[in-house]
Amino acid sequence: MCNLRSFFTPLLAVLLLQSLVVVVSAQGSATTWQTLTGNRPLVIARGGFSGLFPDSSSVAFQFAMLTSLPDVVLWCDVQLTKDGVGICASDLRLDNSTSIAQDMKNKDKLYLVNGIPTRGWFTVDFTLNELSLVSLTQGIYSRSERFDYSYPIQTVEDVANLKPPGLWLNIQHDAFFTQHNLSMRSYVLSLYRRVVINHLSSPEAGFLRSIVKRFNLNITKLVFRFLEPNVIEPSTNETYGSLSKNFTFIKTFASGILIPKSYIWPLDASNYLQPHTSIVSDAHKAGLEVFVSEFYNDVPLSYNYSYDPVTEYLRFVDNGEFSVDGVLSDFPVTPSATIDCFSGLGKNATPQVNLSVISKNGASGDYPGCTDLAYQKAILDGADVIDCPVQISKDGIPFCLGSINLYDSTTVAQSSYSNREQNIPQIKAGRAIFTFSLTWSEIQNLTPVITNPYSKYELLRNPKFRISGKFLTLSDFLALAKNTSSLSGVLISIENAAYLIQEEGLPVTDKVLDVLSKAGYDDPTSKKVMIESTNSSVLMKFRDKNNYELVYQIEEDIQDAEDAALKDIKDFANSVVISKISVFPESSLFLTGVTNVVPKLQSHGLSVYVETFSNEFVSQAWDFFSDSTVEINSYVMGANISGVVTGFPLTSARYKRNRCLGYNVLPPYMSPAQPGELLQLILPFALPPAEPPNPVLAPSDVVEGPLPSHTASPPVPGGGATAVPPGAPNGLPKIGACIFLSNLAMLITILLLL
Repeated sequence: MCNLRSFFTPLLAVLLLQSLVVVVSAQGSATTWQTLTGNRPLVIARGGFSGLFPDSSSVAFQFAMLTSLPDVVLWCDVQLTKDGVGICASDLRLDNSTSIAQDMKNKDKLYLVNGIPTRGWFTVDFTLNELSLVSLTQGIYSRSERFDYSYPIQTVEDVANLKPPGLWLNIQHDAFFTQHNLSMRSYVLSLYRRVVINHLSSPEAGFLRSIVKRFNLNITKLVFRFLEPNVIEPSTNETYGSLSKNFTFIKTFASGILIPKSYIWPLDASNYLQPHTSIVSDAHKAGLEVFVSEFYNDVPLSYNYSYDPVTEYLRFVDNGEFSVDGVLSDFPVTPSATIDCFSGLGKNATPQVNLSVISKNGASGDYPGCTDLAYQKAILDGADVIDCPVQISKDGIPFCLGSINLYDSTTVAQSSYSNREQNIPQIKAGRAIFTFSLTWSEIQNLTPVITNPYSKYELLRNPKFRISGKFLTLSDFLALAKNTSSLSGVLISIENAAYLIQEEGLPVTDKVLDVLSKAGYDDPTSKKVMIESTNSSVLMKFRDKNNYELVYQIEEDIQDAEDAALKDIKDFANSVVISKISVFPESSLFLTGVTNVVPKLQSHGLSVYVETFSNEFVSQAWDFFSDSTVEINSYVMGANISGVVTGFPLTSARYKRNRCLGYNVLPPYMSPAQPGELLQLILPFALPPAEPPNPVLAPSDVVEGPLPSHTASPPVPGGGATAVPPGAPNGLPKIGACIFLSNLAMLITILLLL
């Protein structure tokens, strides 16, 4: 251990110096804030970085300081032990956040808590010495359990000894402790003589009134915490909803209020935002700061936010009318980036990074894919390139739709065309209704349906517009793009061309070439045209179009590529689309490393685009903290990719413009994830199992023969369902599918020095 310390000590000094540079950068970025004081809002880390690590663990507190704004405030829910020691724990009962139920069996009790019979393992029944045998666990079961049983319970003094920029103590159950002959008031006043307490909150007005004259309010701000509006505050016997109308009374014992976010932006029964209330401006007029709770990246947000937590935070700190004075978050990295990097950022802000934002079926995260609404939203959100996955109708009309199977994105199953189902395994396993089985006029009669790829997690996309919009022909799509000055180009994706030509008599590539020509896209001064396919034979068809960018899509996750395969790709493509896993492989949603696929492709002169980026937190590895911006940043700054393919263009387009990318030193909340570093914080027994390696791309996976001639083989009666043997489009076998380096190095250093 001594050798390790001697190695890390100079590194720690360098990293701390780097952090000081970041502090200056962050402070220099502030603009005019509509907070009570005019200062930027505070980031308050609830239990530290509790969105990833066990709440109130040493690693959670330290990680919060390493990844957040330099003035981050650490939040501790104070509970008292049997011998009167204050510990940080999210609840009176320890069974949901520690191993106590296993370590101290049959020692649970039944008590009245606010008049409600409650059973559990209560802090008041155990001394600190007894609790030293207990370890912390993740209390929210949807979060990773792999950091459980690694960290002991922390006392308030333990947290204070970390020298945080700010310390916030929350006293939730003064009345309960009094019933058990413990005085929270005496404890807090005693602690105040030894520890700097920056904020002290409680939902009990009587408790705050009893201590207000004992504190220097220039050092410690007392904050009245509001619970849900219909809950009764015990000392006044009024509901919190009623007290929210009486700020004159609250001002007599508090300098601020802490309220759930629904007090400001209420939701309707469908989980959409209603107009904001006047509570922030009313509180500010009364001289009260307003802090807001209940910010979580991994809990479904209002549909208005499109599963993007940055968008939610901006609604509270940068909406043009008011700004709250602080936010209480389980993921402090996200509000830190929001406040420093994205607040006050207009749509015309200068891009800070060269990155192409390519839509995936338009803004398909917000509207049914490939509809007019999805494309209009993608343009409005700042996409550089909008895409059209070309399908073709029975009467030869090319149009945009994300799947050749109409079951995937329309209501065809409920239509009169349901009898046109077929089984064509070389296109798609199982039975389907294919686009080439209906005429364009029949397809226009179908209703689009939004895709919900994470519905098994009950994460639905914009249900209010679930069946909205209309489909566009390729011609209409190209006209829309051509008349939109903000777009740099279009991407046309073509699949199943060989089958359509040979078995259905539908020359899809010729149709696309014809429509592009008639729309004026052969003109070199027109917008960029990108032709994408998993088939080299399709791209070869467009090779004589010198002003087109040919994009080869590698569908499968790969760990490497042979040089010969890359040389073959370069013969027919200018760029490549690969999966996220092909860049950062993972195991049980933990990044395990980084491949050399991107630099290898780039060394052969190929631009690299990566897909598919989604806002839903379940689509992201733990290393990205349930934050789509962190994920995008890690691929751009960490892997140097050229573009992202996403159904949520707003998130990526906003990322391109964020001011933090222009700093001389990247702040910790805008540094790329370092794959494998989180795994180093997991004890050996809890490590996820190793995944088998992905395949290596070989020349045989890439090279194909030319497309069949349209006149070479007449259509087979019955649709040709058995004409071509099943196989992957590009020949590969089908496979199922810096926290930042400097910050994690610092964290590991601190843990080693403890």
